[in-house]
Amino acid sequence: MQNVINKSGIISNVSAKCDFITDDIIDKSVREVIELMVQTLIDDGRIEVRGFGSFCLHHREARIGRNPKTGENITIPAKAIPHFKPGKALREAVNDWQ
Repeated sequence: MQNVINKSGIISNVSAKCDFITDDIIDKSVREVIELMVQTLIDDGRIEVRGFGSFCLHHREARIGRNPKTGENITIPAKAIPHFKPGKALREAVNDWQ
């Protein structure tokens, strides 16, 4: 069974542990942190959270591909792919948990 947590799950978990902060403030804070991370990546920046990991963009060059249905050559445009590299503490915590 796979556990999934989404943005609203993060908000509700933080809210349950921080009863001295209103749910509205927690909601706005979580959304602002996520927006800041997105904007940093849009600006081709790097996000580092010590003990957790880092986010950056991997840039792929434009290339020629092939349409598998027709065999026709097509141009695949350049793009940036978000990449996450886990930190040492996260890797160790995940491996120790099993």
